[in-house]
Amino acid sequence: MSTLFPDTTPEVERVLIELLRRAPAWRKLELVAQMNDTVRMLALSGLRTRHPQASEAELRRRLADILLGPELAEKAYGRLGTSEGCGDQ
Repeated sequence: MSTLFPDTTPEVERVLIELLRRAPAWRKLELVAQMNDTVRMLALSGLRTRHPQASEAELRRRLADILLGPELAEKAYGRLGTSEGCGDQ
C-alpha cells in the first residue's frame, strides 16, 4: 500500500488508519465537521488578508464564492458588490 501522508512513517500511518477504521460513525462525522470549520476559518483569514477593508458581509459573500463557486454564490446571494454591506470587487 502506498503512503497517504509523505511526512509520516508507514508504521504511524497504519496506526492512524486503524484508529480511523475503528472509530464510530459519530466520531468520524465530528472530525469532518471540525475540518470543515478549520477550512472556513483559513479561507476567511486569507480573504481578510487580501481584502482588509471588506466588511464581514462582504467577506461572507466572498467565502460563498470559494465554497459554492461564483455562479451558484451569485444565484444564492446576488452579485458581489450588491449584497447587503458588500463593497465593490
